[in-house]
Amino acid sequence: MRIISYNVNGIRAAITKGFLDWLQQANPDVICLQEIKATEDQIPTEEITAAGYPYQYYFSAQKKGYSGVAILSKIKPNKVVLGTEVTHMDFEGRNIRADFDDISVMSLYLPSGTNLDRLDHKFKYMDDFQNYIDALKNQIPNLIICGDYNICHEAIDIHDPIRNKTVSGFLPEERAWLDKFMKSGFIDSFRHFNKEPHNYSWWSYRAGARGNNKGWRIDYNLVSENVKDRMSRAVILPEAKHSDHCPILVEID
Repeated sequence: MRIISYNVNGIRAAITKGFLDWLQQANPDVICLQEIKATEDQIPTEEITAAGYPYQYYFSAQKKGYSGVAILSKIKPNKVVLGTEVTHMDFEGRNIRADFDDISVMSLYLPSGTNLDRLDHKFKYMDDFQNYIDALKNQIPNLIICGDYNICHEAIDIHDPIRNKTVSGFLPEERAWLDKFMKSGFIDSFRHFNKEPHNYSWWSYRAGARGNNKGWRIDYNLVSENVKDRMSRAVILPEAKHSDHCPILVEID
């Protein structure tokens, strides 16, 4: 199973930049999207079906043009769950899960902490999400949580760790949470295969950051530890340029 995660920063904008042609070439079995910034009636679902993805599931934010997640699949899932049933988490459309025969795939869009109010919200979300996943793992042991975590895990995951140490996304408390979350039973699939620096998944639109590769690795495909031996490959796909993020891929046997 080829699984891709991609924060598209607006699915309609990404489609105008060639997203669907790229999707057919990349040919994942399942793609998890974040920041779709649209409701289902605003999305060209027939074009997506024609691109090879008849099974489409969307969980949009209540606020128009904001947040939202989706899962597009070639394979029909046995069950799809929208949200987490935690009210303060779900109105922004940040979680969707598809259960297949022996594996479940979640698309996650963790809040950013761009100001103090949002940072407090982010920490509350992170704590409640950890509790939600701790309970979910008892029911669904083979879980892959794909998405934009809005956190760089280690210094190797950010182009300038010194000057960004007080910036949300690289705060010690955020990094400690992500570290604890991974140690609760998940593998960072990309780092499992690649220990090299200068591998990022998001770049600012300012100051030529992408051209100079001054980025952050904030997108992860986290794989349950008991699926670890089934991972065959995990890569970042920076050549795809439909967003300020790029896609990330994991393959599971």
